[in-house]
Amino acid sequence: YNTVQTMLLQTMLNRTVALLFAAISCSHAFTTQPSRPAPRHMTELSAEVEDDISGRRSFLTTVAAVIPAVAYSTPAFASGGATAGKYTTIPIAKRRYYGRVQEAVHEFLLMGPAVIKGDLTDPVVQDFFDVTKTVVVPGKKKDINGVCNKKDGDCKATDILDSRYNDMKTTMYLLGNAFRINQQKAPDNLPTVKAAKKFFKTMNLFERKVLKNPSKNDKAATALYAEALDQLDVYLDLVELPPTESGHYDKEFSTLVGESSRIT
Repeated sequence: YNTVQTMLLQTMLNRTVALLFAAISCSHAFTTQPSRPAPRHMTELSAEVEDDISGRRSFLTTVAAVIPAVAYSTPAFASGGATAGKYTTIPIAKRRYYGRVQEAVHEFLLMGPAVIKGDLTDPVVQDFFDVTKTVVVPGKKKDINGVCNKKDGDCKATDILDSRYNDMKTTMYLLGNAFRINQQKAPDNLPTVKAAKKFFKTMNLFERKVLKNPSKNDKAATALYAEALDQLDVYLDLVELPPTESGHYDKEFSTLVGESSRIT
């Protein structure tokens, strides 16, 4: 009997202690000041926890201050937009304009034999500057599955025509404008665009001779062509294309938008 009584007393004592600790915990949850001094070991533990929290707060504050500074100071090498960014737009520009620039160089070199003779009346020379000879944008048919639904019955494709030289100026400029690594730099300050414009200036003088008063023995035109040839080589090197004397331009090139930025 004494043993059973002792066990019951011990159980009741344990429950009382448990309720006491639960009450203490609840009082800490709703009050900022303890109702009685905490034991020494609990005070030391609380101090350690507070130090740990303080250390974490200090770390997070430091990280929060450093991250914006790093993000602000890191240079952005990849740029957006159609005309800027060496790492994004150059491959796109090559796919769009390499074929047209290379075909223009091909036809420019075809004029060589006639221009060396000073003969600006040669059909090859005349065709290079003829605004009705080159299909710049192929027309698209307007019919639907072979059926024309237009009221006037005209569903024929209409091509946009221009001279090979005018298309050469456009594509050389756009290709050169893509070779940049700084968005803030004006296009006219780019080495590629400067080289292209220098070539255009010489060729514009040559074009006037061809269109206004062509002759069969124009030595001044021969000198202009030779000067433009050297200027063209400077440009081709800047846009990562082979020089005119490499033999690369002996063939014709497709002027459609390419699937690859590699030289074709």
